[in-house]
Amino acid sequence: MMGQENHTFSTGFILLGLFSSSPQSLVFFSFIFIIFIMTVIENTVMILLILRDSRLHTPMYFLLTHLSFMDILHISNIVPKMLTDFLLGNRRISFAGCGFQVFLSLTLLGGECLLLAAMSYDRYVAICHPLHYPVLMNDSVSLLLAAGSWLVGTFNSIVHTAYALHFPFCGSRAIDHFFCEVPAMLKLSCVDTTHYERGVYVSGIIFLLVPFSLIFASYVQVILTVLQIKSSEARKKSFSTCSFHMLVVIMYYGPFIFTYMRPKSYHTPGQDKSLAVFYTILTPSLNPIIYSFRNKDVQAAMKKLLQSNFLHKN
Repeated sequence: MMGQENHTFSTGFILLGLFSSSPQSLVFFSFIFIIFIMTVIENTVMILLILRDSRLHTPMYFLLTHLSFMDILHISNIVPKMLTDFLLGNRRISFAGCGFQVFLSLTLLGGECLLLAAMSYDRYVAICHPLHYPVLMNDSVSLLLAAGSWLVGTFNSIVHTAYALHFPFCGSRAIDHFFCEVPAMLKLSCVDTTHYERGVYVSGIIFLLVPFSLIFASYVQVILTVLQIKSSEARKKSFSTCSFHMLVVIMYYGPFIFTYMRPKSYHTPGQDKSLAVFYTILTPSLNPIIYSFRNKDVQAAMKKLLQSNFLHKN
């Protein structure tokens, strides 16, 4: 067992990637590269706007800064390595590098699941209990929710990373994925991982099913409250906002639940990679647009920033 673990540590792994090294894949490569650049720019702009404009210094936008920061870290943890591997044709990743990808990915995925639930709670209180908002969702509460998302996500990641990487990988070193993800890595282990998979299910309930249920319940309450609004224009706007929010939530949680809460024997590489694209690449690019840039306050802050830069240049 010790010899197998030492051998795994010395050889590392090979990431087979999302697309093959063919001329046709250049189109897909370009698409992923553009999404990566857009995601980093969008989320960076969002963070700068919130920090610069005092009107955005609210609990909701405070949580959004953490969401944007998580999205930047998450996509940067995966996409640059994937694109570099495609360009250079070198798909190797060290054992330590793979472990770091697993750790950071699980930290950010778990933290974002909890953070999205916190954001839905903020919207629930703001719409359903507006008079109690200053008490139920003040700066201290928002700080606690953000810190809790990071800390709980990090603790969960440390446990799973340490546990998953201690398994001996005595067969193939080729991970049929575009990054080191636990379900794909477990397929390479030559020992029974059933007990560990049960632990993954427990984490799935805590980080996926419970937050998703809370988000769904909060938006149901929001919709019921919105139905009581007399203004048809206000109802239409609220329904539009809720529908876009739920679409992003389903795009994030749906593939994530399907990947981490199925037995290892039911996983197929093509399916796992397609699902992972949603919660690692697509959702981080959509979050700033859905949660922020459609908001009038953010649009006003953007206009103010552009005007100040234009006047400064002149």
